[in-house]
This record gives sequence, structure tokens and C-alpha cells, in this order.
Amino acid sequence: MATNIPPHNLNEVVDACQHVLKNPEATIDELMEIIPAPDFPTAGIIHGLGGVREGYRTGRGRVVMRAKCHFEEIDKGQRQSIIVDEIPYQVNKKNLLERMAELVHEKKLEGISHIQDESDKSGMRVVIELKRGEVPEVVLNNLYKQTQLQDSFGINMVALIDGQPKLCNLKDLIAIFLEHRREVVTRRTVFELRKARERGHVLEGLAVALANIDEFIATIKASPTPPVAKSALMGKSWDSSMVRDMLARVAGDSAEGSDAYRPEGLSPNFGLQADGLYRLSDEQASEILQMRLQRLTGLEQDKIIGEYREVMAQIADLLGILATPARVTTIIGDELAALKQEFGQTKVGARRSFIEKNATDLETEDLITPTDVVVTLSHTGYIKSQLLSEYRAQRRGGRGKQATQNKEDDWVEQLFIANTHDYILCFTTLGRVYWLKVWEVPQGSRGSRGRPIVNMFPLQTGEKVNVVLPLTGGFRSFPADHYVFMATAQGVVKKTSLDEFSNPRKAGIIAVDLDDGDYLIGAALTDGIHDVMLFSDGGKAVRFDEKDVRAVGRGARGVRGMALDATQSVIAMLVAEDESQSVLTATENGYGKRTGIAEYTRHGRGTKGMIAIQQSERNGKVVAATLVRPDDEIMLITDSGVLVRTRVAEIRQLGRATQGVTLIALDDDAKLIGLQRIVENDAAEDGSDDTGGTASEGDIE
Repeated sequence: MATNIPPHNLNEVVDACQHVLKNPEATIDELMEIIPAPDFPTAGIIHGLGGVREGYRTGRGRVVMRAKCHFEEIDKGQRQSIIVDEIPYQVNKKNLLERMAELVHEKKLEGISHIQDESDKSGMRVVIELKRGEVPEVVLNNLYKQTQLQDSFGINMVALIDGQPKLCNLKDLIAIFLEHRREVVTRRTVFELRKARERGHVLEGLAVALANIDEFIATIKASPTPPVAKSALMGKSWDSSMVRDMLARVAGDSAEGSDAYRPEGLSPNFGLQADGLYRLSDEQASEILQMRLQRLTGLEQDKIIGEYREVMAQIADLLGILATPARVTTIIGDELAALKQEFGQTKVGARRSFIEKNATDLETEDLITPTDVVVTLSHTGYIKSQLLSEYRAQRRGGRGKQATQNKEDDWVEQLFIANTHDYILCFTTLGRVYWLKVWEVPQGSRGSRGRPIVNMFPLQTGEKVNVVLPLTGGFRSFPADHYVFMATAQGVVKKTSLDEFSNPRKAGIIAVDLDDGDYLIGAALTDGIHDVMLFSDGGKAVRFDEKDVRAVGRGARGVRGMALDATQSVIAMLVAEDESQSVLTATENGYGKRTGIAEYTRHGRGTKGMIAIQQSERNGKVVAATLVRPDDEIMLITDSGVLVRTRVAEIRQLGRATQGVTLIALDDDAKLIGLQRIVENDAAEDGSDDTGGTASEGDIE
């Protein structure tokens, strides 16, 4: 039978035993107030009491243990490190560090640059150095999940009770231990009583000899050999008033009382007889013959008499213990108190394991502060996030800031702003969708390229993430009365209920069934009652009612949304909210304009549409279109990685058939590849120079 009982704190166990001694009907809940949890010699943290309480109540449970850590700054505050001071019980430090190194090498643990064991005779110290910009709480939470920095101790309190295995709760264990202590005290008392009776019997013989010393000496001198002398002493009856009076005092008038002071198995022919005389036993006669002459002095005689009286008093006390269970209980309590006094008042007796009573298993997301960030995805699949506050609003035509450092053949293809606790639906060119939390996107500086998104999703060969859709606010719950409306480059549109995307899968799921050569270009959240607008790179647009497209499953193909010429493709899909909005279109050469949404009249889906912006050699192809309001701001992004934040109010509103105005000044051979609308919380300062004032943070609507 297997058993696994965790170690506990001595002081707490003694206090619980004392409580049960005084209150035999004490409940398990009362005992758990005294013994809240095990106490491990390697200290550490007991993370939550749910499993502990289950183990104390039923005999089986689980103690979650965590290493005790703290954070320190290194490199003059540029980086941080995690310091491990204590590890869970029965965890091998060497194996723990090797496992950490393996996970870092396999890139299953991100953010760790170096691991160093600095433990010495003064205590444990393991230093885990983090990379710059890493959040130590997040890395530590991942360590808890993937290594033995968090471990568990399985409580299995099986004990052999009367030779039979029994699963015991906390009350059972304490009661069984106290019953064992009661048996130990009883058996010890019986043993001491036997020894006291034997010693008292010998002292009785010596006392009788001292009372008749002259006659004893004469008898011994008259005997030719020791055996004859021994027989002569045992053959006579001797008178001793002291022994007779002592036995009368301790035994009273009862003959049975006198027997209680006799050694076990002693024949009734020996000892004090009914006639008041004393008959010596074999042991007494042998002891008398071996007695030294010095014991015949007056002082030694007094010692013998005094010891005899003490032994008689000890026998009386031991008999009282055996006859009174309450005295046994008192002895158990006194011995437990002495044990606590001797071993529990030092540092060794103090509790080592710290208890987090209301601890919960925090997800990494719980450690992330809600923050608005800019997320960028490059053409070759590099993704990163940056704080929105890093950018400055700029006037139309400004040079802008370098948003990201790209390779010569790469450029930023997708950009959006979201909260760190939002979901991101990542749609790929093959019509699949993957889930991502914004906080999972690695943070980067303006000069960094980010991290390849292929390391975040199990993408197939030739598959590329080209559309990202943030689910903010109420969309985090995936309501069934909202939809994901999708459009492809060949003009196919599809509407699918949002709740069909509510079960994230690491391997992704099918979002739309694509024709050969087609790919997904846009996706938006709708409530089923809005208009949808498709824009082609040929400067055309079509607007139709969302109700013209019925909702279908994730595996369906969809229906035709826009008719295209052979060389054209759809570059944007917009969901019109109300007539007060305007459409901002932009071309690859940095020109664009605002056009009132009312100028885009509603037609049936599947048509070629109407002119959205006049095409010309100056403008080039249309690269982006989005819905804006006058108090909005937009972010413009070029294929060279330049980002410009501009107020929409500074862009002239023109008719559909016009060519537009300059949105951004481009370097030679640079192209504008996209724009993103921002809604400001506060009004930005207006400046007369090219850089303008600093804008406040905003969110994507």
C-alpha cells in the first residue's frame, strides 16, 4: 500500500494535538485553523489551499508548491532578472536548471537570456536574466507552467491501523497518534511499575535484615557455605516493624492493596505473612548475602529506609496513573508541551513554507496591464507591437517617423491599434484563421523588424497572414448575432456568424473556401444591417446591402460581390456605418482624398461599381480605402517603413471623380501601401510646423 504524508510544522501539530486532548469532539475545520497546510523543509510557497483542504478532509489531495522568487534590476536598470531563493519540496535543483536551459534552447521559453546558479553555503540563489523589454511577471508565470518551479505534492494519508491499511483524514491521524501516545504512556508506566515493585521487594529484604542484623550475622557465620546460609535465611520468619508499618500505610487494611506492591509472580509464601512476620525470597536472600559491611553503618541504613519509602510512594503514584485515564491525558499534554518548548521555540520551529491562502492560477493575461498598442505586420511576415504614445501626429505632407526597420524586399503590409487584452483573428492567404492575443505579439522598438509570425502559428507551405482583425470591446465574447464579413481579391464575399470562431485552435480553422488563385483581402465585424463597400485597384467601388449576402458556414465559398476586369483586383472592403462618414482613398504615389459616403449610391452586389477616385499616371493604382470622420486621425504607412500620423480634417473633401491631394511626401521609388484610421480621446494640439503637436492615445473603433 502506498502512502504519501507531507511534513508539517511541529508547533502547529502540537497545538492541534493539545486541542483534541481538550476537545475530543473537535471538527476537521477547527483543526485546519490550527494546521492550515503542510510545512516543507525546503520552504517555498504553498499556492492555494483548495487541494490541501480536500486532502485534510478526505485523506487524498494535492498541495501546489511554488518557488519563492523576487526581481532585481541589472545593467543599470535596463534589464531585469528573476532570483529564485527557494524551490519546491523534493525538486532537484540540477535537473530544474537543465530543464530550463532545454526549454530556452527549444524556444518554448521566451525572454530569457542567461541562467546562472549562484548558490553557496549562505543559501540558494539562482539568477535568471531576462532580455530587454521583457515583463518579469510574464516570464515567471511561464516558468511556473512549464518547469518544476511550480510542482505538486500528492497527499495520500494511508496508515496501518491495527494491521489494516486505512485512508485517514486530519482528525483521524491526530486521534490515532494520541491513542498511540496513550498506549506508550500506559506501557511505560506498567514497565516502571514492574521495576519499582522489584526494587521495593529487594529493599524490603534489606530493611528486614537491618532490623535483625545481629541474628542475620550469627546465622551466616554458623553456615559452612553460602547456599546453606541462603537456605537458613529463607527458612526463618523475621520480624520487622518498619516494613510492616510501611506496607500497612500504603496498602491499608486490604490484603489486595498489599499485593499491589508485590512483584509479579512472587509466591504468597514470601513477603509479609498473616502472622506479621516476613519470609525472605530467593532474590532478597541473595542481595543480603552480597551486601557490603559498610551498609551496616547508621547513615547507610537511613538511606536504605529512605529509598524504600520513595519506591513505595512511586508505586502508589504509578498505580494511580493506571487507574485514572485523566492522568494519562495530562501526561500526554505535558510531554507535548515539553517537546514544543525544546524544539519549537527556535528558528527551526518557525514555519518555513509561506501560504498564499487565496491564490489562483493566474493566466499570463492576468499579469498584463491593459494598454493600447500599434501592431504591425510586414509583407514577409514579421509582426511586432509598439506603444501608441511613441508616435507623433504630423501635418499633411510631413516626412514621418521610421515605424520599423525592414529588409530591402520587405515592407509593412498590415497595421492596427488594439488593447493588449483583445483577441486578434489572423486570416491567411489560404483562407484559414488563427487566434492571437494582442499581449502575445512581441514588443519591439521603432528600429526593430519584429518576430516572424511563422513562429507563432503552424502555417502551411506558401501560407501567409495577410489580414488581421482585432476583436475589441463586446466582441471578445463572440456573440452569435454578429458576423465576420470577408472579401477576396477576385470579388467573392462571404458572411459567417461570429460564434463559429469562438473556439480557438492552435492549428487554425477554415474561414473561407477559396478558388484557385484567389486570396483573402479583407474581413470586418458586422451586425447584419449595414452596407458593404468593395474597392478595386482600378479606382472603382461598389456598395450593397449586407442583407444581400446570407450567412453561411465557415467551409462555404461565398457569393460574387464585385465584377472585375481581368487585370483588376479588390484591395479594400469597408462596412458603412452612417451617412455622416466619408471614404478616404489613397493611391500608391501618396495622393488621396475624402469623399462623402452619400456619393456612393447603393447598387446590387456583383456589379462593376462606380468611380471612387480618378485614376491617372500621377496617382497610380489605388492601394487603400477607409471610412473616416473629420475629427479622426489616420496613420499612413509606406513600403519603406515610414509612418505618418495625420489629422483627417487637414485632408480636403472632394467628389468621387477627382484625383485628390498629397497625403504623404514619398522618397524616390517609395510607395504608399496602406492607412489606418484612429479615433482620438482628446483634441490634439495644432502646430504650424511639419511635425505638429503631440496627439493623445486612441483606439480603433
